[in-house]
Amino acid sequence: MSALSSSWLTRLSGGQAKQKLLAFASLIVLVIVFTVLKPDAFMTQDNIIGILQSTTVIGVLAIASTFIIITSGIDLSVGVLMTFCSVMAGVFMVNLGMPMALGIVCAIGMGALMGCVSGLAITKLKVPPFIATLGMMMLLKGSSLIITQTRPIYFNDVEGFDQIALGSLLGDLLPDLPIPNGVLIMFAVAVVCAVVLNKTALGRYTFALGSNEEAVRLSGVNVDRWKTIVYTFSGGICGIAGLLIASRLNSAQPALGQGYELDAIAAVVIGGTSLSGGSGTVLGTIIGAFIMSVLINGLRILSVAQEWQMVLTGLIIILAVYTDNLRRSKQ
Repeated sequence: MSALSSSWLTRLSGGQAKQKLLAFASLIVLVIVFTVLKPDAFMTQDNIIGILQSTTVIGVLAIASTFIIITSGIDLSVGVLMTFCSVMAGVFMVNLGMPMALGIVCAIGMGALMGCVSGLAITKLKVPPFIATLGMMMLLKGSSLIITQTRPIYFNDVEGFDQIALGSLLGDLLPDLPIPNGVLIMFAVAVVCAVVLNKTALGRYTFALGSNEEAVRLSGVNVDRWKTIVYTFSGGICGIAGLLIASRLNSAQPALGQGYELDAIAAVVIGGTSLSGGSGTVLGTIIGAFIMSVLINGLRILSVAQEWQMVLTGLIIILAVYTDNLRRSKQ
């Protein structure tokens, strides 16, 4: 590697570290502010568990979006794909009577398959990611409603399914704070994806595609194949999110999902991943997801109207993107 490339990577790594520290400091400030304003409501066991549970789905979806955004792409279908996977889990386990373990594998596989379809539309049909995933969003939303005939699928007869998200393996160790299994699954997904992003060929090509796709192509790499793999991998992660939300609700709600993609993208951007591609971390994304959850939870406790919650969230996203632009211009 040339001295110039090494210097650029060093500056980039330093910038990402500063961005993560800034995001983490923002999270601490939010916690302190809401604790001071509503000490009797915010720092309670029920509210803390509520924040953890609300972060799980957004956190997993944000991790899926992180891979896409690092490639300088965008995926507007992650929220509806999550719903589609939960519906398919209901079809496999309830309608077809599959064992829970097999139904879980099939639901995640459906997520990967739909992600692959999006990737092929982008790479082979040359449809821009924004349009391709917007079309996939509408396709999956309609498919979920058609498959279920607009009615929820309940998992009451699937023994143990609700424990995937709501159970607590650490309940005996931490009786005062029974951390839900869904939170453990989110952190497990984060650890695995961080290893994939930083230690595997998929991760290296994910960063390379976002940094300079044409240079990667000219070096002889099959760009279309790796980009499709990234979208496939992201789709599989959305399948996990679908299982988590279905387990938490103990049902597959076909009309749910739209809007989650915006929260996921917001968490990714707040966590320091650049919308220009080429940089980002899973840890930053998880911090961003917690910032979103704490902010929304705190504003609700303060009885702030939902429309003002949306205004504040939008301003934070704009500020995060502006900060990223400043950081990249200095680099």
